[in-house]
Amino acid sequence: MTEYALIGYPLIHSFSQQYFTEKFEHENIRARYLNMEMQSVDGLMDFIEAHPQLKGLNVTIPHKQAVMPLLHGVSDETLAIGAVNCIKIERQPLTLTGYNTDVIGFERSIQPLLQPHHKKALVLGTGGASKAVVYGLKRLGVEPVLVSRTPADGMLGYDQLSHGVMDEYTVIVNCTPLGTFPSMDTCPDIPYKYIGGNHLLYDLVYNPAETLFLQRGKQRGATTKNGLEMLHLQAEAAWQIWTQS
Repeated sequence: MTEYALIGYPLIHSFSQQYFTEKFEHENIRARYLNMEMQSVDGLMDFIEAHPQLKGLNVTIPHKQAVMPLLHGVSDETLAIGAVNCIKIERQPLTLTGYNTDVIGFERSIQPLLQPHHKKALVLGTGGASKAVVYGLKRLGVEPVLVSRTPADGMLGYDQLSHGVMDEYTVIVNCTPLGTFPSMDTCPDIPYKYIGGNHLLYDLVYNPAETLFLQRGKQRGATTKNGLEMLHLQAEAAWQIWTQS
């Protein structure tokens, strides 16, 4: 039986296995989807060799960048983004090709919510997901800046998010795992008191459906959206990649 899998750590929050299992059942596809928790990518090649029917992988936190040196190639767009969340596996010889479907899901999900005043965005976090978000925002005509606890050149620190900065950057995207099940009482440390009706808060987290980050934004009148539609859109894009000849 053909297999697909998700690698990452932890995976308790992920809906990917449920999504693909239901897809396979509804579309009469003879395949199964595995969750493979890995604290590092050191065992990835052993896992692939132990599963000869494995045709594709999804990649989540914290491996979207660490997995890249193991691949035989990546798409041009993925190289520009600098992070992988989808791997196509071909055999004889074994060839692993990396793609980024996060950017597809993110762009299609957030675009209908963007208004003319949404010119600049704060991207919270600097991991692999943030790279796809930055790339997507630029293509949508929104100027992004990364926000980090340890900011490098060109980034902002959380302590720099003044009233003026918050007024200027009216799109805020959470790319950190803060608020993810089961740690639902956490959220990014931004000054929520400066958020208002002009703001759009987008959270890549989708479990729970409404994180504390989104709750606090909604209380201030902001437009909010979680990452569930992004998950579905990127999953379907991954399926197209895995099954195209």
